[in-house]
Amino acid sequence: MPEHKYRFNPQTLNFERIRLSAWQKTRRTLLMLTPGLLVGLLGIFLVYQFVDSPKEALLRRENKQLLLQYELLNKQLEELDLVMADVRRRDDNIYRVIFEADPVPESMRRAGAGGINRYKDLEGFASSDLVLETRKRLDQLTRQLVVQSRSLDEVAELVLRKQEMLASIPAIQPIPNEDLTQTAGGYGMRIHPIHKIPKFHAGMDFTAKPGTPIYATGDGRVTFADYATNGYGKHVIIDHGYDYHTLYAHLSEFKVRNGQRVKRGEVIGLVGNTGLSAGPHLHYEVHKGGQPVDPANFFFNDLSPEEYARLVELSRNASQALD
Repeated sequence: MPEHKYRFNPQTLNFERIRLSAWQKTRRTLLMLTPGLLVGLLGIFLVYQFVDSPKEALLRRENKQLLLQYELLNKQLEELDLVMADVRRRDDNIYRVIFEADPVPESMRRAGAGGINRYKDLEGFASSDLVLETRKRLDQLTRQLVVQSRSLDEVAELVLRKQEMLASIPAIQPIPNEDLTQTAGGYGMRIHPIHKIPKFHAGMDFTAKPGTPIYATGDGRVTFADYATNGYGKHVIIDHGYDYHTLYAHLSEFKVRNGQRVKRGEVIGLVGNTGLSAGPHLHYEVHKGGQPVDPANFFFNDLSPEEYARLVELSRNASQALD
């Protein structure tokens, strides 16, 4: 049976049973349960604070794995930075030097990006610093790769132009002269064969029988193929581009016409004795930037070093030209 409580009433001199209202009963019950509730809540807090649930434990493992992956990614980015630095060095100091191109400015190499904060969504997390650093390095490397790709495209274009230039620059002898015995007069001051006075000889003379084929010494376009009264007689001028021109004088016959495109080694005419000439021969000139230069410096495609040295010696020892 439930225990009843009583209190003494001094007015009636009797013990009266204490009867509690519903609110008093509820309040007393709550007061009795409060410590237990507090202890329970504290226990739950401590459990959640120091003991991981299976889901939390799984998330923590995944987070550690992701952080490890980010660290490995940063190491790989360091290696890629070294590779990119080496590519930049070779691009500026080798490729562009070979093709006579200016290096890419460092400001362009750094490929900075301004404007709004593009990484705002990655801020405010426990691992934000690592994630932000990785993302920024990756974006920087991507921009540098774009710059380097454009630079290599430019180098590739330079390669094609270099091949075209190498094919255009005069680089062979203009007539068959394997034994080098047909070299008669070289570049420089020579005794004119007709006027018998010292005169600057702007080219090189090759003795040959009339009708000997004459070859274009580089790719180009014929700008003159006609007879002139300036002493050259029938002669051909070829514009090779890149500021190079060649002249072939005293021809007996033309094999090309004005405006025609020619390739190195193509026959453009035949040896003759037209114009102011002391005998059948080819007078050959090379002009760079509008000024005559020594043709002997442009026979590197069909002569060995020994043959080239002999040709230079023969041309410079000749005291008299044939025109």
